[in-house]
Amino acid sequence: MKRAFITGITGQDGSYLAELLLDKGYEVHGLIRRSSTFNTDRIDHLYKDFHDPNAHIYLYYGDLCVSGQLTDLLHTIKPGEIYHLGAQSHVRVSFDMPEYTSDVTGLGTLRLLEAIRKTGIKTRFYQASSSEMFGSAPPPQNESTPFQPRSPYAAAKVYSYHMVQNYREAYQIFACNGILFNHESPRRGETFVTRKITRAATRIKLGLTDKLYLGNLEAKRDWGFAGDYVVAMWLMLQQNEPDDYVIATGETHSVREFVERVFQKLGLDYKKHVVIDQKYFRPTEVDVLLGDATKATKKLGWKPKISFELLIDMMIECDMELANKEKTLRDAGYTSCDLR
Repeated sequence: MKRAFITGITGQDGSYLAELLLDKGYEVHGLIRRSSTFNTDRIDHLYKDFHDPNAHIYLYYGDLCVSGQLTDLLHTIKPGEIYHLGAQSHVRVSFDMPEYTSDVTGLGTLRLLEAIRKTGIKTRFYQASSSEMFGSAPPPQNESTPFQPRSPYAAAKVYSYHMVQNYREAYQIFACNGILFNHESPRRGETFVTRKITRAATRIKLGLTDKLYLGNLEAKRDWGFAGDYVVAMWLMLQQNEPDDYVIATGETHSVREFVERVFQKLGLDYKKHVVIDQKYFRPTEVDVLLGDATKATKKLGWKPKISFELLIDMMIECDMELANKEKTLRDAGYTSCDLR
């Protein structure tokens, strides 16, 4: 049985990747952060008590800021594949928490690479790089496009990217960078703009709220489906040689277009509900991200399956179900405190 270790397993990508690996017969080990509230909602349907003989997913409390613990975990688990998805991944928040973002998102990668080197385990390493690294570089962006990061998050990811290449060359570690462009799903965190839009629009449709506060509507992004993108992660680690790949749809849409499509599908006029709030603007903006995934198509045989329209439909359907549940409880007399 193949064994994989996933950091960020409770996130959007981590949950889809865990599903994929379990379906392929892997034993999956995941790193989670200790919290006073449960944060495993996205993988609860996969988890079985470790006493269960059919359990193939195991979770460990840990922190990407603690190098010794990471080394101990890798030594104990000895995974054949490591998928490093954990990070402080919110770009706007990285401006408010640049030091923390640099520590977790940047040095967290170094700590894992050092753990691989020190333990000497034979493993394959995937690094979740980001299209944000391209920043202000003109589109379309591919593996040869120079990085021009425009946020602390992007700068930390650039550092991680180069450390992966350095450890690959210096220590012959099978390490890959997946430069993933924006990828969304019904499991996307509610503070990320796409999910923020679908969550608010469905609540507006049912009269649960009336306004949606957003920042720059003119920013353009290449949006795909997270479930498609984790397949690309897996494919990278199945190759004979490690390499770096851009993963993208090759289409770009503005935030305004995303908002308009969502509200139209719900029979609403977004102009009556969307309010621009300056606090959601970044100090330095990234205007256009548009990926060229030609290399991944040729070498990995990867192509996205879920279209932009279908992605929106999936997210609306999920959030409409949540909004209906919320409305039912509200109509029954429950308060917001009761709903927590």
